[in-house]
Amino acid sequence: MNDNSQTLSCVMIPMSGRQLLLPNVTIAEVVDYASTDAGRNAPDWLVGYLDWRGLNLPVISYDSANGGTMIVPGDNRGRIVVLNTVGEHHQEVPFVALITQGIPSQARLTEDQIRKLDGEAGPADLMQVEVDGEQAWIPNLEYIESLARQSLL
Repeated sequence: MNDNSQTLSCVMIPMSGRQLLLPNVTIAEVVDYASTDAGRNAPDWLVGYLDWRGLNLPVISYDSANGGTMIVPGDNRGRIVVLNTVGEHHQEVPFVALITQGIPSQARLTEDQIRKLDGEAGPADLMQVEVDGEQAWIPNLEYIESLARQSLL
């Protein structure tokens, strides 16, 4: 790698049938899976709520938010990724949580390691990319934040 290339610390997050790619700075914390029940009449994408640092965060299923099936992770596999929000409603919803289907992994990537693909995107997807030969999705964080906001209304 040449000295002029810039790297970005990223996280690969396993979901059901795909993995997400996010910059490391979007991740506030990764915690063991634990969630209260979402209750009756909850949207399909709402797993429940996480008591995290004195906040009651909505836990969202990325798969369900994208039109798929919610798969609640097993005891040892799943985690919850707490994300920093960046949208215009950051003051109302400073964090949002996603369930994962495994333990996220760190990656240091350069621009030439990532290639945009023309895959069909769901509402929770921003774009599909290839990272060193592996497919990944960059999530639409504004959409996920809007779901979190709906769950708090």
